[in-house]
Amino acid sequence: MQHNFSLKPYNTFGIDVKAKYFASFSTIQELKACLLNNPHDALLVLGGGSNMLFTEDYNGLVLRNEIKGIALVQQDDHHVYVKAGAGEVWHEFVQFCIGNNWAGLENLSLIPGSVGASPMQNIGAYGVEIKDVFHELSAYHIESGEIHKFNKEQCEFGYRESVFKHALKNQYIITDVTFALAKNPVLQTSYGAIQQELDVKGIVQPTIKDISDAVIAIRQSKLPDPKILGNAGSFFKNPVIDLTTFEKIKAQHPNVAHYIISETEVKLAAGWLIENAGLKGYRQGSCGVHEKQALVLVNYGGSQGQQIFDLSTHIIQTIESQFGVKLEREVNIIPTHESIL
Repeated sequence: MQHNFSLKPYNTFGIDVKAKYFASFSTIQELKACLLNNPHDALLVLGGGSNMLFTEDYNGLVLRNEIKGIALVQQDDHHVYVKAGAGEVWHEFVQFCIGNNWAGLENLSLIPGSVGASPMQNIGAYGVEIKDVFHELSAYHIESGEIHKFNKEQCEFGYRESVFKHALKNQYIITDVTFALAKNPVLQTSYGAIQQELDVKGIVQPTIKDISDAVIAIRQSKLPDPKILGNAGSFFKNPVIDLTTFEKIKAQHPNVAHYIISETEVKLAAGWLIENAGLKGYRQGSCGVHEKQALVLVNYGGSQGQQIFDLSTHIIQTIESQFGVKLEREVNIIPTHESIL
């Protein structure tokens, strides 16, 4: 257990804040020992630290989940079931699966973070979400010390949502996740610029590695590397609005980027809204909106978390004023006190 521990290396925004107490665990036994010695009620579990913004020092215990291990636990005619420790680096796990020709995760290449955080957030990219390949997870119940299993239905997945962000928030620590991956790939190439990237490379019959390579190339061309420029990826969710509101926006902005969800709901591209509000590349002091991807807020160096939060508030207010749409932060703001991510 370490005291007044700097979390700067443990969050991708690179915010220099301190945890009153800090420890890491790589087994259930170590986790139990950490919680037994927890001197505070406030608890935060860190994976890759890639989907959070620290606005002040954390006055409690921060635990870093380092449970590792990847195993093929079962298979049938169509799927392999692969279990990964929650502390595994997400992209490395994806590449491991691709190397074994286990399909389903290739569109989720190069997403920062850990395996354990993936179902909490129901991470998604290029037409695929975790719920599409999820089988089950194990989680440590903080109050009882028991390990509970959750299937897909019990996780209550939604758009960047799960039961662990709502009804079961702060009650569990995910220890491992099992994915149902396909033996015979069903490739998703229609979303975003994947097909265009494949065409440029002259690839007619792509493999899952080709899809992964295309996604990596696209992400690297648009998104800043957090090791170079602090960021947490997409800062805002793409808003879902009713058809009436959409028609009003479309009347004024015929080229508005959107996706029809149903007869009554439409999803807008938050990045398009921010860019068309004139905020792409906008800067406030040492933080700003990335010049290539308006969904990404960046720390140019030395920015405080509160400054980035204030910038996000300015963006939310501007979009609501110009389009009548309220953006919602995808990134978790810390401390929310007793947060578990």
